[in-house]
Amino acid sequence: MQPNIRNVAIIAHVDHGKTTLVDALLRQSESFRIKDDGTNLIMDSNELERERGITIFSKNASVQYKGCKINIIDTPGHADFGGEVERIMTMANGVLLLVDAKDGPMPQTKFVLKKALEKSHKVIVIINKIDVPQARVEWVLDQTFGLFVDLGATDEQADFPVLYASAIQGKAGTEPALDKMESVAPLFDAIIEYIPAPHIGEGPMQMLVVNVAYDSYKGQIAIGPLVSGSLKKGQSVARIEAEGTIKPAKLTSVMTFDGLSRVETDNALPGDIVAVAGIESVKIGETIADAENPQQLPVIMIDEPTVKMSFAVNTSPLSGTEGEFSTSRHLKARLMREVLADVALKVKANSASDASFTVFGRGELHVAILIEKMLREGYEFEVGKPQVIFKEENGKKLEPFEDVFIECPDKMAGTVIEKMGKRKGEMKDMKVEKGLAKMHFLLTTRGLIGYRSEFLTDTRGEGIINTLFKGYLAYLGDIEIQQHGSLVAHEAGVSTHYGLVAAQGRGVMFIKPGVKVYEGMIVGQNSRATDIDVNVCKEKKLSNMRAVGDGAAEGLHSPRDLSLEEAVEYLGDDELLEVTPKSLRLRKMYLTKNERKRAKKRT
Repeated sequence: MQPNIRNVAIIAHVDHGKTTLVDALLRQSESFRIKDDGTNLIMDSNELERERGITIFSKNASVQYKGCKINIIDTPGHADFGGEVERIMTMANGVLLLVDAKDGPMPQTKFVLKKALEKSHKVIVIINKIDVPQARVEWVLDQTFGLFVDLGATDEQADFPVLYASAIQGKAGTEPALDKMESVAPLFDAIIEYIPAPHIGEGPMQMLVVNVAYDSYKGQIAIGPLVSGSLKKGQSVARIEAEGTIKPAKLTSVMTFDGLSRVETDNALPGDIVAVAGIESVKIGETIADAENPQQLPVIMIDEPTVKMSFAVNTSPLSGTEGEFSTSRHLKARLMREVLADVALKVKANSASDASFTVFGRGELHVAILIEKMLREGYEFEVGKPQVIFKEENGKKLEPFEDVFIECPDKMAGTVIEKMGKRKGEMKDMKVEKGLAKMHFLLTTRGLIGYRSEFLTDTRGEGIINTLFKGYLAYLGDIEIQQHGSLVAHEAGVSTHYGLVAAQGRGVMFIKPGVKVYEGMIVGQNSRATDIDVNVCKEKKLSNMRAVGDGAAEGLHSPRDLSLEEAVEYLGDDELLEVTPKSLRLRKMYLTKNERKRAKKRT
């Protein structure tokens, strides 16, 4: 055992306070040296995370407490980033499970706890947000214990220590009394007492690659636990790939974590989380081993992707005008770089020309975050409609299913049940408490695609929907979902006020006056389930004759401004989303009316 090191991961449902708690631990540790205004969460360092208020990428930090080094790993809470949680479990020796003092265990709590129990990790339960007026600590504790039992926890695992906290105030304690709490010191003490020290292997040097980062000076950096042996700068090592191939390498840098930083070290100790540079194209799940006696560690097993999307070079008439990277070479290099860092993502080229790729991910949000990262980096490309991945076992066709948990006002429950029924959703449970309906459905991933924005509209923004991957079950057959109709630009040009006013009678517009459009571009949603061509570039003919009503200005409604997720959900089978750093444009796969007619005849 390595008595002076603790490796602990923080897991919870979305928005239960993981990152806020990590911030409190960092700020109150003995070694914290970063000075900031305290308004931003230190661990949400990514711009995308700060904007969305969620953790997307797992991150490492290290603090010192009473002579012990505590490596803390912050993990995402959203189901689509479950791949991050799964591999982080191999880096930690115990977990802190955060549960909201008002909501109790939520769907994602079940997922992350299941992964921790599978690894036989020691769990410390922290009931967070006890300062909120609606906190119900005893009820939450009972529900959490019930969850442990449901997941088949052993007697030892079910006998978990409990702490209470208000992460936003930076306080924790062994009793649910906020006035008796002073700091998060009781949490540090619990980590040292209950989380076991990392076990040290007796064999030659072995390190498992659990995460990959990139540094502009050091190149690719492999991060993971040093299971046995030691590492030094300049040391020759063996890189063992997932399938067992051994390649020689030499380390140019060996680092450990200090606070939020990676610092160079002369000698990395076993049991610690280490970062090494000098191994090109290293991938998650590989083993860095002793050069003389290379021995492979078990490869990280990750649940398979459930959704796929096509990524291709932008072929619209406006291609190459707004993006810095728009060629197939750029697109391929960027996708391959993402695969190195995200083990739950897979990429396959669709043709020898490398102009089109299929990206396999955990869900719509998983792939949407990749799209958002790429457009912020200056990439220009087009994507197709998300599609589920089918499997075949023993001659039977299988498809992915999700457990869908919905909370909405009781008066809107009827609409939700009706929409779920049309998508072949099976209701498993329903409860009504204080005017709030809580429902549990079993629904195909196919039926879930495109429903989230519709759900928010149906519940007027008051509903909450959470999903959890259930597994592959028997194919349900065709699902009759009401298809949307699009308003398609009739010609290329610039949209005008006059043209948009004439077109808005047909449905909801997506653009405003003065926007460049091209033939085949989708400019709005038709009120009926058929596509229709509209001329949004039409100009009003001017004359020296004045007619009755000429002076009355017609009002133009505000356009519907689609977010990236809404645009992806909107896509039909014959539609594409053109993504650039400046614009998101919906378009038809075939731009001209004649091409669309010919394609329809072929199908």
